[in-house]
Amino acid sequence: MTEKNFMDKILSALKKSGAALYQITETKEESAELFFIRRALDMQRQKEIRQAAVTVYKDFSEGDRRFLGSAAVQVQDSFTQEQMEQMFRDALYAAGFVKNPYYELYHGTEEPSPEVLEKARHLSDKSLAEVAGCFADALFAEDTGEDVFLNSAEIFATRTTSHILNSSGVDASYCKGRVKGEFVAQCISGQDVETYEDFSYEDMDTQALRRKVRDTLEMTRARAQAVTAPPAGEYRVILSGTYVKEIFSYYVERSNMSMVYPKYSSFQPGCDVQAGEAGKDRINLTLKATVPYSAEGIPMRDRELVRDGELKLLHGGNRFACYLKQEPTGNYSSYQAPAGNVSLEEMRQEPYLEVVNFSDFQMDAYSGHFGGEIRLAFLYDGEKRVPVTGGSINGSILEAQKSLVFSKETLVGNDFDGPAAVCLGRVNVAGSAEG
Repeated sequence: MTEKNFMDKILSALKKSGAALYQITETKEESAELFFIRRALDMQRQKEIRQAAVTVYKDFSEGDRRFLGSAAVQVQDSFTQEQMEQMFRDALYAAGFVKNPYYELYHGTEEPSPEVLEKARHLSDKSLAEVAGCFADALFAEDTGEDVFLNSAEIFATRTTSHILNSSGVDASYCKGRVKGEFVAQCISGQDVETYEDFSYEDMDTQALRRKVRDTLEMTRARAQAVTAPPAGEYRVILSGTYVKEIFSYYVERSNMSMVYPKYSSFQPGCDVQAGEAGKDRINLTLKATVPYSAEGIPMRDRELVRDGELKLLHGGNRFACYLKQEPTGNYSSYQAPAGNVSLEEMRQEPYLEVVNFSDFQMDAYSGHFGGEIRLAFLYDGEKRVPVTGGSINGSILEAQKSLVFSKETLVGNDFDGPAAVCLGRVNVAGSAEG
């Protein structure tokens, strides 16, 4: 079925179901996929999936209160028109029980910036099999050891064409390429341990994948030698890699209009996100657009979020923007922060616990609590640096933000560009009972 016929069938089914207000996000995803056991190609396949997320809305009133309820369904191009009609009727009925205060669907006509459109086209004009092959070569380029190696890997090169249409006049399309995947590193020297990592890139940055594999293999070798947990206590804690992004995520999530409207967050433009308590580095953040349009068809562009601790804007989708009388920006998953003024070498001059791998590290945007179980860390007591495993860290960004120190070294990733590490003072660590 062609793209036009699929969309026409959806529109016809919506009309017959009585759904006058709707939003459709149709996607066609093509992929070339490679699956490896050790270095041997175990399976390869190509797929094409066409589907659409359809949200229907119901405008209704109770007394003097007006509501706009909504319900979403997922449809495949294999569905018959009759099946779609029934799904949309059921969704329209369900929407009548959702009492969201009334708002109008997004109907803007602005265009995204040319830079964002160009970025989205990266990889989209290349052969997916060629892209997957280049990244497979990069993946195994560092896999040269006998004691530590990649025991399995998966690579997915995708090209996604998106078409966003709603009943208020939005009609936007774009194509985006991406390569993503995962691998497992194993070390059989010492303890037999494994480390899982995933990756995602939007350009042909195969060197970044090589560095990730090299670092993961080294980390796995160190993990095999770590046998004890750090002693319980308070530590200067250094976090690196994706965990730095998690620290920044607190400020990104707290400034989202979906948090501000229900008063889960008190952030407002002009406020000090660090509550005036920063004794070291100030927060600076820029939201980065990775797609030309949001899921609602809102044109995306880079936006300065925080400058020297001062919040510059609220961000989010159309519904909460209407409630708060703010400009809808769309939702962001990527952001950027500048480098700090202290090198990693300088951070490591005093005793520290440097955690390089958690089993699961989380930042709670509601409470500010962060924590995770330690899979691998390096403990420096002022004389020697040893690998440790086990235990967990538990802290609050409300306290830690008073003394955050960011590294001069930077990390460039798919969804975060910024300091490669952050140092937090006096973080509680649950570990062994030995002092």
